[in-house]
Amino acid sequence: MRKAPHIGTLQAGARATIADVAGVTVGHCTLDAGDVQTGVTVVLPHGGDLYREKVPAAACVTNGFGKSVGLVQVDELGVLETPIALTNTFGVGAVAAAQIRSACESNRDIGREWPSVNPLVFECNDGYLNDLQAFAVDEAHYRQALAGCAKDFARGAVGAGRGMSCFELKGGIGSASRIVDIGGNAYVVGALVLANFGRLPQLTIAGEPVGLGLHAAAQSQIKPEQGSIIMLLATDAPLDSRQLRRMAMRAAAGLARTGSVYGHGSGDIALAFSTAYTVPHDAAYITLPPLLSDARLDPLFQAAADSIEQAILDALFSAETVTGRNGHLRLSLTDALQPTP
Repeated sequence: MRKAPHIGTLQAGARATIADVAGVTVGHCTLDAGDVQTGVTVVLPHGGDLYREKVPAAACVTNGFGKSVGLVQVDELGVLETPIALTNTFGVGAVAAAQIRSACESNRDIGREWPSVNPLVFECNDGYLNDLQAFAVDEAHYRQALAGCAKDFARGAVGAGRGMSCFELKGGIGSASRIVDIGGNAYVVGALVLANFGRLPQLTIAGEPVGLGLHAAAQSQIKPEQGSIIMLLATDAPLDSRQLRRMAMRAAAGLARTGSVYGHGSGDIALAFSTAYTVPHDAAYITLPPLLSDARLDPLFQAAADSIEQAILDALFSAETVTGRNGHLRLSLTDALQPTP
């Protein structure tokens, strides 16, 4: 299998995934059964109780064609209090219910003596390969993905990425990481994407217009943008939610480099969080570590853009060819690049 080129000048972490950020783990549940090609992916910022030990976070919506749950409260309060879940558009309700039940099982006072919990579920429409009307994703699949969270995880056509398409090829889950030096301190930025966007002629790999040649060879028609991408950024750098939103905004730079124009029907959403400290649920006062000044954030912005671009390429190069609903086929990038006999 061909390997994605390294993007930029910054070094990747040991795993070259979001799990290079301390504490972060990822798990999948993949559904692969004929017309059902879908699943759930869970990103866990740390191994403790996220409701009681929240992490700072912020989101940025580049194009809001999406049906996510939980973004309003993240924007208002600047914290995560559940794991981050990814799934298909029609699976959002079931996964949100599973997140709520899981949090209530660990904290019996949620919704009673304590405030309610904010589930956080992102989605992309995998309806080309997956029968959305089968409503195949249920609460058990979220729990399976959560239980499987680990530092080493699969990418490509797995979990929530099983039925996703990217540049009219097979898309899915991709991940990357970059290490930066700020004032003599090393910090890690990790990215994970659910890539389900783009038109084939626009595909650009490390600055090369690869999609033009593939489009001409396939003699396909240019279709309107109907995909989406969810872009997650994690870092161990000490940032507050305002600074994390600034970092999340730079995800769009990495997305644009791959050829995306954020089409009308594309939901392009980024969320960034920090594992440098936690916010206790019931504390009267919160003690923050020394935060980086805004003037020192440029290396993190570069790492965010580069790692998102790299993660999108990772999704494309990691994915396998998949046949799904009604015989619909999405070739993997590596299969598409094979010379015609």
